[in-house]
Parts: sequence; C-alpha cells; structure tokens
Amino acid sequence: MYVPFENLPEESKIWIYQSNRKFSDTEFSEIEIALKSFLDQWAAHGTSLEASYLLKYNRFIILAVNQDVQAASGCSIDSSVEFIQALEKKYSVDLLDKMNVTFKLGEHIAHKPLIDFKKMVKDKAVTENTVVFNNLVNNIEEFNESWEVPAIDSWHSRFF
Repeated sequence: MYVPFENLPEESKIWIYQSNRKFSDTEFSEIEIALKSFLDQWAAHGTSLEASYLLKYNRFIILAVNQDVQAASGCSIDSSVEFIQALEKKYSVDLLDKMNVTFKLGEHIAHKPLIDFKKMVKDKAVTENTVVFNNLVNNIEEFNESWEVPAIDSWHSRFF
C-alpha cells in the first residue's frame, strides 16, 4: 500500500536505483504513475507492504518499505526488481548496474562507469570534496544523512 514518503519511519528499508541517463519530465511522470500502481499492490506473503518512493534529480528511483509493519520478503523484493527491469526495458535505461558512480559536477549530475571515475580521481578532475551519491545507504535515516556526501565520507574514499 502506497503511503507518502515523509510518513515512513526513518528505519524504513530503502533501495536506490540510478539511471545511466536523465529521464525526461514526461518519462518521470509516467514512472511516478507506474510506481504508485506497483506500490498499491506490492505485498509480502499476501500482506500489503507499507511502501513509498522518491524520484530525485530526474535520475534516481528510491523505493522504501516500513519493515515494522511488514518486512519485504525475497519474493516481494524479486517483484520490485522485475518492476525495475520492466522500466529499464520500456525506457532503454540501465537502473541495476552497480558499477557506475553518480556525482555532482557543480550543478550538473554526472554518471560514469567506476573505471572512468577512478581515472577522474587520478587526473584530479574530481576530488575528495566532490559530492557523490552513496547508493549503499540502507534506510531513510542513512539516506537523509549520508546519501549526498563528499566522496571522502563515502565508500568512494578508497579511490583517493
């Protein structure tokens, strides 16, 4: 069952999917409709999940589940991945490749393969202070505190 994101507790589990390209406003509107429809029927072992989403920077899809009400199970997680795969196919984007880095270059959001990001570090095109998106955060509290952080404060720090 869909609930507004701000109504979920900070301990709610999240999954972050980053696109290899920016979605158009029209695409993001269509995705929003599809997400609400999916979340309204998303369940684990026949019990509705209290879930929500955020769409950020025309590039990120964040799913969240209040695990205090009902924990997401393997089957329900699989169904969410199938939903994301359907979006990938429909919009010809990559949302599941974890070997990419998304970061800010001024006001621009850049998306690079990890190997290219490492080269940019070596060439000093990005620094320890470059804001990166740490998609390894696990819950809303971590998302709020540690999603957009200087590279030195995330798992990206190993490249400096």
